[in-house]
Amino acid sequence: MTLIDTSSWIEAMRRDGDSEIRNRVVTLVRGGAAAWCDMVRVELWNGLRGAAEKKHMEALETDVINLPVNDAVWNRARLLAQRARAKGVTAPATDLVIAACAWEHGVEMEHDDAHLTALSTLFG
Repeated sequence: MTLIDTSSWIEAMRRDGDSEIRNRVVTLVRGGAAAWCDMVRVELWNGLRGAAEKKHMEALETDVINLPVNDAVWNRARLLAQRARAKGVTAPATDLVIAACAWEHGVEMEHDDAHLTALSTLFG
């Protein structure tokens, strides 16, 4: 299973988006291995424009596994924030929660985000 970050969803949904990222996302969705968390869902819903995008998102809601953001994820997000600060890494709180969710659930991440790359080195 792979948690797909907003950055990759956006590339996959754009007409002129990165075709390699789109192919990875499509492969994960078709293979039943695509996951997200509520933070990613909120970011995507916040950026939707028009009825077609809303319809596409509604279809994804039935096909993509939602990983819960529970107390353990919030605890890991706080730990990740502390580790990031200690290493001089600054990342948005949303990325801390998304990375912590992947870490807590033991899943890979699909993303196109330098913050998430930096944060992934702080797991464990």
